[in-house]
Amino acid sequence: MSSSSTGRQTLRTVAPPAGRTTPKSILARLDRISVWSLPFVFIGIIGTGFLFAFYDVFDINVSFIQSCVALKHGCTPANAVTALRVPVVLNLAGYVVGALLLAPISDRIGRRNMLLFTMLLTGLGSLYNAFAPDYTQFVLARVITGIGVGADLAIVNTYVGEVAPRRNRARWISVIFIMSSLGALLGIWLGLFLTTSPAPWPHGLSFAQAGPSFTDGWRWMYGVGALLAAIGVLLRLELPESARWLVGRGRLEEAEEVVSDMEVVAAKHGPLAPVADDVPVDHMTPERRLGFRALFSEPVYVRRMIQLLGVWFFAYVTVFGFSAGFTSMLASLKYPPPEAGLITAVGAFGFLACALFAVAFADRIERKLWLPIGAVITVIGGVIVAEAGTTSLVIAFIGAAIVFFGFNIWVPMTYTLSTESFPTRARVTGFGVVDGVGHLGGGIGVLVIAPQIPNMTVLEAMLVVSGFLVLAAIVAQFSPNTRGRYYEEISP
Repeated sequence: MSSSSTGRQTLRTVAPPAGRTTPKSILARLDRISVWSLPFVFIGIIGTGFLFAFYDVFDINVSFIQSCVALKHGCTPANAVTALRVPVVLNLAGYVVGALLLAPISDRIGRRNMLLFTMLLTGLGSLYNAFAPDYTQFVLARVITGIGVGADLAIVNTYVGEVAPRRNRARWISVIFIMSSLGALLGIWLGLFLTTSPAPWPHGLSFAQAGPSFTDGWRWMYGVGALLAAIGVLLRLELPESARWLVGRGRLEEAEEVVSDMEVVAAKHGPLAPVADDVPVDHMTPERRLGFRALFSEPVYVRRMIQLLGVWFFAYVTVFGFSAGFTSMLASLKYPPPEAGLITAVGAFGFLACALFAVAFADRIERKLWLPIGAVITVIGGVIVAEAGTTSLVIAFIGAAIVFFGFNIWVPMTYTLSTESFPTRARVTGFGVVDGVGHLGGGIGVLVIAPQIPNMTVLEAMLVVSGFLVLAAIVAQFSPNTRGRYYEEISP
C-alpha cells in the first residue's frame, strides 16, 4: 500500500463521522497535527513575502547613497545618513497605514486573498521606485511599498502561525524567517555590486559596477524587487485558506476540506495522534465582533496591545537603525562608502546564521526570553565594531555579523508571541497594531538619533542604537507565557 493510501486509511479511522462536523472537532483535528502539514513547497511560497519585505528593508541600506546623490541636490556620501530620514520615516509611516487599514481586512475576507493583494501592492511600489524621476517621487514610491509590506508582514505571520503545529509555531515562523535573511543578503550584496565603486578587497568589491558611466544601479535594485513581488503573487495563488479562520467565519465545510488535506500530508510522516476531546474553542460566530471592535472591547487585549506595542516600538529603533542605516551610519563615522557597505554586507551573514539558529532553538524557551538574549548579543557586537575602528576590517566584519545576529535573533519568536496574543477573529488586526504602529519607533530613531551620529564616536553610536533593544527586552518580560499552548487557551 502506498504512503498516500496509508495516510488516507489513517484518516478514515480518526476523522469524525459524517454529519457531525463542528468547530471543536475541526480545531481538535488541526491541533493534534504535530508536523508541517502543507506541501513543503508552500514554505517557499509563503516565504516570498518575507524575502521581498526584507529585501525592501535592506535594499536601501547600501544603495541609498547612490540614489540620494543622483536625485537630491547637495547630497553626498558624508551627509546621506541625514537625507535618509525622509524616505525611511515615510516608508515606515506606510507600514503603519498598511498594518492598520489593510491588514485588518484579512480578519474579514481571509488570509489568502489579502496576501495576494498586499504582494501586488508592494511590487507596484518597487516598480515605481525603479522609474522615479525625482526625489519626491522616490519617497512617494517608498510610502506605497511600505503600505504593502506593513500589511503583508502581519498577514504572513498570522497565516504561518495558524497552519503550523501548535508545539512548533516559533520554529516554522523561523523557517519562513530564513527567507527574510536571504532577502536581506540579496538586498545588501546586490546594492554593494550595483551601487558602490570598485575597490580592492577588503575595502570593497573589485568587480563593483558603480562609476561615472553607471550611476543607475539603484534603479536596477528596485526593478529586481518588483520582479520578486510578481513571482510572489503568482505563487501565492496556490495557497489554501487558513482552516482556523474558516472555522471562525462558520465556513465549516471549507475548513473540513483544508484540514483533511493537511491530515493526508501529516499522515505520511507517521500515525496521527488521537483527536483530543478537551481542546479549547473560541466560540466565535460570524456575527461576533471582529477586528478593532473585538480588541478594544476586551481589557485583556487592550493591555496586550499596549505592552507589545512598547516592545516593537523600542526594538524597531535598533532594528531600523542597523538594517536601513548601518552603511550610512558608518559612512558618517568616517568609513569610506565602499568599506562601510562591505562591513554591512559581511555582517548580514549574521542575519542568516541567526535565522538558522532560530529554527533549531526557537521553541526551547519562552518567546519573551529571546529579547534580552538578542539585546546582549547586539551590544557585544557593537562594542566589537567600535573597538575595531577603521584599522581592523576583519574584527569589524566579526562585530557586524554579531550585531546582525543579535538584533534579529528575537524577531521570529516575537512575531510568534504577537500572533498568539490575540484571538482568531482579530489576530491580524492585533498583530497589525503592535507591529505596524511599532514601526514608528524606527522612524523616531531615524529622526532623532541619525542626525546626532556624526557627532558621536563609533562606540557611542553603537551603544545608543543598541540600547533601545535593551528597553524592549525589559518591557517584553510582562508578556504571557505562550509556548506550546492552544491559541484558544491563550486568547479566547
